[in-house]
Amino acid sequence: MSWVSKVILNGFALLIADKLVAGFQIQGIIAALVAALILGIVNAIIRPVLIIFTLPLTIFSLGLFILIINAITFMITAWFVDGFIVFHFSGAFWGALITSFISWVLNSLVKD
Repeated sequence: MSWVSKVILNGFALLIADKLVAGFQIQGIIAALVAALILGIVNAIIRPVLIIFTLPLTIFSLGLFILIINAITFMITAWFVDGFIVFHFSGAFWGALITSFISWVLNSLVKD
C-alpha cells in the first residue's frame, strides 16, 4: 500500500473519530488529510524522541505512558494544522486512541 493511500485512510479515520469524540474537531476533509499527513510526520520524527526521553516513565507504567505520548503528538499536530482543533488533553487522549483503532481497522481492510 502506498503512503498516499495510508494518508487518505488515516484522514478518514480522523473524520470518523471526530464524530465519536467530543474533545477535538476537524473542519473539512482537506483539514483531515493535511492533519493525517502532519500526524504521520510528527509520529516519525517527534514521537521517537519523546519515547526515548520518557523511557523510565514508560517502563515504570508498563508501557501505558505511550498513550500519553500519542495524545501529545495529537496535540502537536493540532498546533500545526488549521482546521484541526483539540479542545483539551482528554480530547487529544481519546481522539488519538480512537483514531489509532479506526486507522488500524481501515488499513487492515485494504489489501496491498
